[in-house]
Amino acid sequence: MQHQAVIDTIRDALAEDPRVRALFLSGSFSNGLADAYSDIDFVLVAEDGATDEIAELWRDAIARTGEIVLWWDRKPVPVLINAITADWMRTDVVILKPAQIAAHARDALEPLIDRDALYETLRASAPARPPDPAKLRRQIEDFIRILGLLHLAAGRAEYINGVLGVFHLRNHLVELLIEETQAPHRGGILHLNRLLTAAQKDVLTALPPPVPERQAMIDAHLAYARSYLPRARQMAQKRGVEWPERFEAATWQRLDASLGLARPY
Repeated sequence: MQHQAVIDTIRDALAEDPRVRALFLSGSFSNGLADAYSDIDFVLVAEDGATDEIAELWRDAIARTGEIVLWWDRKPVPVLINAITADWMRTDVVILKPAQIAAHARDALEPLIDRDALYETLRASAPARPPDPAKLRRQIEDFIRILGLLHLAAGRAEYINGVLGVFHLRNHLVELLIEETQAPHRGGILHLNRLLTAAQKDVLTALPPPVPERQAMIDAHLAYARSYLPRARQMAQKRGVEWPERFEAATWQRLDASLGLARPY
């Protein structure tokens, strides 16, 4: 079933049920950024929120679009239900009480059902997300912590764990690059092409792949440190975030003593 057919089917399934006070499209289908690979995000408003009754009503609506092969019922977040049908159509719904919809903005929603005219009560747009200094500091510290674990992976010959460490370092670098661009409508991790600049993509593609061998593991950790730490330091200065100088220095001292590694930048 095509995306629009799924949307229409779900809307029609709920249109006459008064327990559903409102149903909105959100995510990429509300802001015009959807493509053939997008999932469909909904916000459903019910008087008592995400009750078992409403969850079952939603399941019945999804079942009209195809055989449900994955159903996560309010597990990752108390009000979120994820579903995948046999043709791999993905739908997510956030279920709210009427008062909770005020946290949303009109430019992030498209009304499908709106019995109480809730859409008109919402602000036009949400304010820009301010930088989070505490989050940036924690990410920098975690990068240095993972880097420091290199001496453990090398000492124990845990090269598979070393590969996992490289993946964690890469994730932190990707987060930093996205933060540099401050791209609107970030969406999920599967939208990197529109979140990163060509120069940033070049940085990522030039880095060595993770290989479960001692020297390859060491080289990859150093390459990511060389790429991440100067950029992170620059952002920390810009955001007024104190750099964890002592922690970084102690980490390089440990890597030097155990593996003969010097700071690569």
